[in-house]
Amino acid sequence: MRRLLAATAIAATAALGLTACGSTQAASDETSSASSITVTDATGTKVTLDGPAKKVVGTEWNVVEDLETLGVSPAGVADVKGYSAWDSAVPLTGKPEDIGTRGEPSTDTIASIAPDLIVATDDLKDSVVAQLRKIAPTIVVSSAKGSDQLGTTKATLDLIAEATGTTAKAKSVWKGLEDAIADGKEQLTKAGKDGTEVAFADAYVLSNQVTIRPYTGSSLIGTINGELGLQDAWASTDVKGDAAYGLGSTDVEGLTGLPDATAFLYIGNDVDGDDVFAKTLASNAVWKGLPFVQDGDVHRLADGIWMFGGPGSMEAYIDATVAALTK
Repeated sequence: MRRLLAATAIAATAALGLTACGSTQAASDETSSASSITVTDATGTKVTLDGPAKKVVGTEWNVVEDLETLGVSPAGVADVKGYSAWDSAVPLTGKPEDIGTRGEPSTDTIASIAPDLIVATDDLKDSVVAQLRKIAPTIVVSSAKGSDQLGTTKATLDLIAEATGTTAKAKSVWKGLEDAIADGKEQLTKAGKDGTEVAFADAYVLSNQVTIRPYTGSSLIGTINGELGLQDAWASTDVKGDAAYGLGSTDVEGLTGLPDATAFLYIGNDVDGDDVFAKTLASNAVWKGLPFVQDGDVHRLADGIWMFGGPGSMEAYIDATVAALTK
């Protein structure tokens, strides 16, 4: 993230912390004419705008993050409180309206904002997208693709940039991520950590049962790990990731299949709930007996890095992972 900040410090606001965001004015200045813009979204739908969108609503956190990274303060955001807790690596600017939950945004609230553009993901039901298209021009992006997570992330950033007149900024942002990957890989190699077996996961408790959610090699996090020269420790287990997000499911016993030399990484959030790995499992005999637990090779990364985010969160993840593995 340091690299992204350095590249855009002139345009950044004081509130933007770890991200590469300019002002909304800078975003609009990139396109001098007000001529119409036609883009094709991930569903193959052509959407025409009167000009670069300025008042934009985002129904999912990754698109909101991309808007902020491109210097466009969103006018409406799904679950503002949740975003602020889970994606503080790329903070919200301005005072966006809360449009409800990510899965069920309030169409009435969105209509009251009178946006120039709505950005949604294909996780939303088709019926909801149809309602949104009646309110304002709406582009739909792919939420995730296990076969090409980085390509999907870039396509989302580029589509939003095209619709908001910030294509030059998008190129700079993506170059920053590529540089961060290269720099992180170099640091890990110099520290003798290239090829390290890494398992990233999060966890939750339901009905007093702990469920662990592995981020396999086909997840966005797993893809970044691979780009850094790290090995996917989950590949040694029976855990399989879903086709879109690369997420699996297991329990504490399922962790016994991980290689002994695994570095175990996770992100928690004190605002949202307890630290399952540090607290709930603290007295669990299976957890305590795992080699990487006994070796102290369990690392909670910094809060506020959205695991399904855009370049901003991924740069923050790279910095946190490199720091954890080389300390």
